[in-house]
Amino acid sequence: MAHNRQAQQRPHSDRRDWQNLRKMLPYLWRYRGRALLALGCLVMAKVANVGIPMVLREIVDGMEKGQQTLLVLPVALLLAYGALRVSSGLFNELRDVVFARVRYHAMRQLATEVLSHLHRLSLGFHLGRQTGAISRDLDRGTRSVSSILNYMVFSIIPMLVEFSLVALVLLTQYELIFTLVTFGTVLLFIAFTFAVTEWRMDYRHTMNRLESQSNSRAVDSLINYETVKYFGNERLELDRFDSTLDQWEEAAVESQRSMSILNFGQGAIIGLGVTAIMFFAADGVVAGRMSIGDLVLVNAFLLQLFIPLNFLGMVYRQIKYSLADMDLIFKLMEEQPEIQDRSDATPLQLQQGEVRFRHVDFAYHAERQILQDVDFTIRPGEKLAVVGHSGAGKSTLSRLLFRFYDVTGGAVEVDGQDLRQVTQASLRQAIGIVPQDTVLFNDTIYFNIAYGRPNATREEIEAVAGMAHIRQFIESLPQGYQTMVGERGLKLSGGEKQRIAIARAILKRPRILVFDEATSSLDTRTEQAIQETLAEVAENHTTLVIAHRLSTVVDADQILVMDKGRIIERGTHRQLLAQAGVYHDMWLLQQEERLMQKETET
Repeated sequence: MAHNRQAQQRPHSDRRDWQNLRKMLPYLWRYRGRALLALGCLVMAKVANVGIPMVLREIVDGMEKGQQTLLVLPVALLLAYGALRVSSGLFNELRDVVFARVRYHAMRQLATEVLSHLHRLSLGFHLGRQTGAISRDLDRGTRSVSSILNYMVFSIIPMLVEFSLVALVLLTQYELIFTLVTFGTVLLFIAFTFAVTEWRMDYRHTMNRLESQSNSRAVDSLINYETVKYFGNERLELDRFDSTLDQWEEAAVESQRSMSILNFGQGAIIGLGVTAIMFFAADGVVAGRMSIGDLVLVNAFLLQLFIPLNFLGMVYRQIKYSLADMDLIFKLMEEQPEIQDRSDATPLQLQQGEVRFRHVDFAYHAERQILQDVDFTIRPGEKLAVVGHSGAGKSTLSRLLFRFYDVTGGAVEVDGQDLRQVTQASLRQAIGIVPQDTVLFNDTIYFNIAYGRPNATREEIEAVAGMAHIRQFIESLPQGYQTMVGERGLKLSGGEKQRIAIARAILKRPRILVFDEATSSLDTRTEQAIQETLAEVAENHTTLVIAHRLSTVVDADQILVMDKGRIIERGTHRQLLAQAGVYHDMWLLQQEERLMQKETET
């Protein structure tokens, strides 16, 4: 059964390989002139290479016959021999230089397109991805393009050109038996190499998969360094990493064993072929049908053919491995975003910035309903707050507003325009967010603040840093705004990261603001200062606040209380307290917790 499955899968795999090779052509088209010039240099190099044994034959035959022009003829031939040697090397190097631009531009273009495609994919894809594995696949995939081009231009095509030239010489100048034995050996060598290499590919696929898995686990454990330390699970992480490498080791050992079988078989075939050719050549010399020069020529041709042939197995393996790596990239490129702009989508026509959730239903999966009949309006300049226990569906509202997902029922509108009818880029340009989990780039503080509007001036960046109450802290650092924040901002405290996120959001100058637990990592004093700043910033903005601390939303124009994806209460702070419902109970509980915290601090 396993064999049948492999037999069924191989044609599909072969089709994928050819499809992927065709997909490479657009990356070469820009430098097609260079590619053709490199091909011309390649042919000239091989013509010179095949001419070397032919000149060598004339030198040997000339010396053997003891011609009268002995003092002149060998000098001319020797000069020709040297010129062909130099020409072969020169054209090979010219080929390399000319083709370098083609190869490296293809790598650059593919890498850029893959990263661009990854950014276009929807949030659902990125929530389920493994960063380490994708990073590894991206690296291997882009290098695979260079490898395939390298092997095709520097190994496969030169080999085919040289075989064709040698075949022409053998067929026109020698008995048919030399051509049959030479190319019979070549075909046997190729068939054996391909068959054994196909068998070995399973080990390579297994090694690639386990290598990506181990790399992903290593990256994941390092990204979550603090969590590993909190729970003292260094041993667990090492065991998980090592268990994957243990399987990789077994596959690698089997791969090496199969390589030894391949190498021995290749050597045996070459040895038999060379022996047969030399036997027929020696017989021809003895019988007078061939000269010593002919024997030297045939022997030189064999060396020129079988030396590159000896690397054919390695080249074929590397091409197959590169095709496998390339397939990962092109499969990734075939991933379609769940959320796409419609063909008739238009830019958002932003007017007042009114936000409307119109009887919205939403589910990540059919069996897991998140929002049910959520209906509310945030009028221009108003501040609407959403509160509720964890898992109530609060943060899902901001994801729908950014259109990371499409609603499964109802509609989300901005200024009366259904978000599904406008372009995602124009929508997101109109919204600024301060998320609960602030993630910063591993760059400077200046870069992270300027990310809100990359063309902002230094004065504007310093101004928003002041508004976010972090300017004094930044200027107290030895490197100031050029201070590196570390991976995901790990060198900063949670409060410092959130203040940078607030400054970044202010700098963007959006019409609509979203604060998703924006002050959850701040101490009480800083929170109060930030609340005043946010109130100033949000004064002329449509603002959605997702909050856990009710004390941060008492000034909201409207407060929604959510539970299990439904709005169960709505009103102002005073109205909700007067209702003596869920909000009232949450308020009393948080007031008790705050009182206990103050008593503990004193």
